This record gives sequence, structure tokens and C-alpha cells, in this order.
Amino acid sequence: MKRNKKILITGGAGFIGSHLTERLVKEGNEVTILDNFLSGKKENLKELKVKIIKADISQKIPFLEFDEIYHLASLASPVFYQKYPIETILTNSLGTYNLLLLAKEFNSKILFTSSSEVYGNPLQHPQKEEYWGNVNPIGVRSCYDESKRIGETLMMDFHREYGVEIRIARIFNTYGPKMNLNDGRVVPNFIKQALKNEPITIYGDGKQTRSFCYISDTIEGLIKLMDSDYVGPVNIGNPKEITILELAERIKKLTNSKSEFVFKELPKDDPIRRCPNITRAKEILKWEPNIGLEEGLEKAVNWFKGVIFS
Repeated sequence: MKRNKKILITGGAGFIGSHLTERLVKEGNEVTILDNFLSGKKENLKELKVKIIKADISQKIPFLEFDEIYHLASLASPVFYQKYPIETILTNSLGTYNLLLLAKEFNSKILFTSSSEVYGNPLQHPQKEEYWGNVNPIGVRSCYDESKRIGETLMMDFHREYGVEIRIARIFNTYGPKMNLNDGRVVPNFIKQALKNEPITIYGDGKQTRSFCYISDTIEGLIKLMDSDYVGPVNIGNPKEITILELAERIKKLTNSKSEFVFKELPKDDPIRRCPNITRAKEILKWEPNIGLEEGLEKAVNWFKGVIFS
């Protein structure tokens, strides 16, 4: 596989973006980060030899030539994207359009990180890529759900009309080191509360399900998709489903926490079940997760301990 490539990563200072940056730099690529630092942090990139450009991709972006573009820019936590809904919509729509113009001009290959959220509150289970989803277009989560869907549409139309070489990845819940402590998503929430012996907040009855993919597995999936000849979309996630209550119990045990569980009302439009069918990823990319939940949570807990108690 050709390395020493010139690669642009939008959102490269974020959780997934910084891990991807680290991996691609180690493989000998020349990496440029484009981030507006609304949620990303420069400290996530410390000791990495990269060029950093502070910019908002929904506005004017530097017109530079790259071999590959990984488009990871977007607020991904409900706490953040509901605080900045317009910015989220513009990043995934106009921002994606701007990057596609760049890819078209310089014949770059571009990968768009879409999301399991395009499936909404799914009526099909587990979710296959052929499923069109069940999304509330005017709900509080639609700024993210629908903008990811329009991002996919833009990718496909640039591919069909201009022959732009595209890849679409639908990422399911990913966790691990470098997650924002105040991210608002379930894994950092539970770990932070458990380590501090605070009440662990469970929304709904805890019987809703998710599937959690460790960060290194997600990164491997993205790179395999970029290196493949397949346009996508491809689900990148762990197909092992777990209830939120089970997750809370595991984290409590792993941290030897004295925390009690507190149940609150389920947020509006929160999906009841979410689990990927990864047959396509297995067959086309020869990819599936390697890190089990117990091992991954242990790594995450150790990292959060360092952040909280340092």
C-alpha cells in the first residue's frame, strides 16, 4: 500500500481524528489538520509532526492539493450538536460541498465519516447499509442525523456527476482514550461518574441497546475503506449489542465504584436499539473489530483515571 501520501484530515484535533492522525503519521504520511477547535483540542495532537490550519470548512477553506481527504469534521455528541445545531448542519452540508470541490479540482480521494445516526430510531435490526432509516426531520437530533444524510447525498452526486473518488463510512458508537470528559456520551459519562463515586445517570429504563467499538478498531476500518476500491456506504462498528444498564454495571464493577444508579427520562428521539450489520465490511474490507468490550473499557478507564486524578 502506497504511503508517504499528502493527507488532509478535517476535524483532526477531535477524538477519532487525532487517533487517525497518529496512525497515518506513524505510517510515514504528510498530514495536514484542518479544525475550527470548537470541540477538538490541540493537546490531542501533541508530539505529532503535522501542519495545523485553524479554519471552518463551512466557510472558505485553503485550496491545497492532497492525495486523500478524511472528512471527520463535525460535532458528534448530542450535547454539542444540540448546542450548535446550525454549525453542525453547515459543517456536514456546505463543509462537505467545499471539500468535494477541493477533491474534484485536485483529483483527491475523499472519505466522509457518516454515522449510524442516519438510521435514526431504526425499525430494522441490526441495521444494514441498504436500510434507509427512520429519522425525525424536525426533531432535536435532526441537525446531525439529516446533515449526515445530506453529506452522503452530496458525496454520491459528486461521484456520479464528476467521477470524484469517494468513500462513505457509517460509524457506530466509538470509545477510548482522548474522549472529551464532558462529551455527554454514555461511555465518558459513566466512567467519569463511576470514578468519582457520583450517581451514574441512566436515561430511560436502561434497556435500550448500543454497540461499542474501540477506537483502534474504528481507525483500522476507516483506513481499510480508504485503501479499498469500494465507494460505500460501509458500517464501521462492533456488532455485539449491550443494554445501557449492562454497560453501567460493567463500568461500575471495573472501577470498583460505590456509585448508585439514577434513572432519568429518556431524551426525545433517542434510539431504542442500535447495532450494525457488518457483513459488508467483513466481505469487502476483510475488517471486523478485534478489541472486546472488557479490554476496551479497561483501556478507557485507565486513560480517564489519568485525566481526572492527575
